[in-house]
Amino acid sequence: MRNLKLSGCGTALVTPFRDGEVDYDTYVRLIDRQVKAGIHFLVPLGTTGETPCLEVSERLRILELTVEHSAGLPVVVGGGTNSLSQTLSGISRLDKYGPDAYLIVVPYYNKPTQTGLYEYFKAVAESTDKGIVLYNVPGRTGANLKAETTLRLAEIPNIIAVKEASGNYSQISEIIRNAPEGFSVLSGNDEETLPLMATGADGIISVVSNIVPEEMVKLAEALLHDDMTAARKLHHRLSPLFRGCFVESNPIPVKAAMAAMGLMENSLRLPLVQASDSTMELMKRTLTELGIDIRS
Repeated sequence: MRNLKLSGCGTALVTPFRDGEVDYDTYVRLIDRQVKAGIHFLVPLGTTGETPCLEVSERLRILELTVEHSAGLPVVVGGGTNSLSQTLSGISRLDKYGPDAYLIVVPYYNKPTQTGLYEYFKAVAESTDKGIVLYNVPGRTGANLKAETTLRLAEIPNIIAVKEASGNYSQISEIIRNAPEGFSVLSGNDEETLPLMATGADGIISVVSNIVPEEMVKLAEALLHDDMTAARKLHHRLSPLFRGCFVESNPIPVKAAMAAMGLMENSLRLPLVQASDSTMELMKRTLTELGIDIRS
């Protein structure tokens, strides 16, 4: 049996830095803000969290704090690499901090075949009794997890969901249509939340909810309850923010916006750098149009 059903809106959490170090105090405040907003689950140590640039000790502390402050919400922690042995050793280290599931990205750079992808994810699933969320983002990994491979993997009991960020609606629709009972299909792109959930997806792992968690929760809940009038209104209201958050590589724009709101310092780790002046102005203008106060 599947041990967790993911639905609604989960936030792909940013990692705040101060003077080059992880700003744990701010991180806790950001988690508390998410919980207060009614977010459905939390996703630390993903792409948005700049995880490749975090030390092992930092990753462990971030997960520990996320679980401590989650108020019982499911915690889906990023744990994938492009090496099976490294992924398994990472899961082993993270496991003692009590995450509910692991978000495992398609191995990047290697460009594996579909058979290789199946065997990789199968081996990861067999290494743990926790839930596994497949993460398909070919724009970053260079490899696409095809629908037939996702559906084959979905038959493994503790593979509980897929975060689909391929942008290929036909592919995602096939997964939605044929997914076994209890398997969640989650959008990996904010702007696709409405079309995917309107046709049967279960939720969204969101970048934009770092900025506007309450409104992303309302959007997801409207779609879960088939309230298309409310969902369309929220979708169109937030569309400029959806676009703005990806005019430069994630999480550059979202951190610019959060810094402008006074939530955190606008600090990233190389090779990522602060948003360009034009992106910063775009994010400030978008926030102002949404009625969000700018503090810096």
